[in-house]
Amino acid sequence: MIAYRDAGPNDAAPLAAMARTAFTETFGHLYPPADLNAFLDEAFGPTGLPSQIGDPAFSIRLALQGDAVIGFAKIGPVAFPGDWPDDAVELYQLYVLSSHLGAGVGPALMQWAIDAARLRGARDLMLSVYVDNHRAKAFYARHGFVDVGRYDFAVGDTIDEDRIMRLSL
Repeated sequence: MIAYRDAGPNDAAPLAAMARTAFTETFGHLYPPADLNAFLDEAFGPTGLPSQIGDPAFSIRLALQGDAVIGFAKIGPVAFPGDWPDDAVELYQLYVLSSHLGAGVGPALMQWAIDAARLRGARDLMLSVYVDNHRAKAFYARHGFVDVGRYDFAVGDTIDEDRIMRLSL
């Protein structure tokens, strides 16, 4: 059975480990090891994702099977450049371990993100997605997101094209 709850301080290490695994499963083959490791350390190291647990600017929802983190979603203030509405919220990550894709975890976390953004008073939920992540882009489109622009996303010294997508709430 899959359970969902907000992340707490004791979740920092398992959440960071799961995020590293999920990113590497999906994108690890795209990058030289030095770039991948630099990104993983920045994004999921102590000053990255774990430091945002409990920060009022961010909300993080976990999907758990037993005690294991199998997915998560994180929302917060829009960080990528652009002229976005002041009340817009960004969906930074919605990660699910490959072993649990198709189990309903992604849709449950997406519904949480939409509801949480609305509770913050947002009229728009924004995200960026790797241009060649066709599965994710189709998932977001099914939830009503539309492509509104380009974003250059750095993984170490590698710059990827991401697409910015918006959902009007």
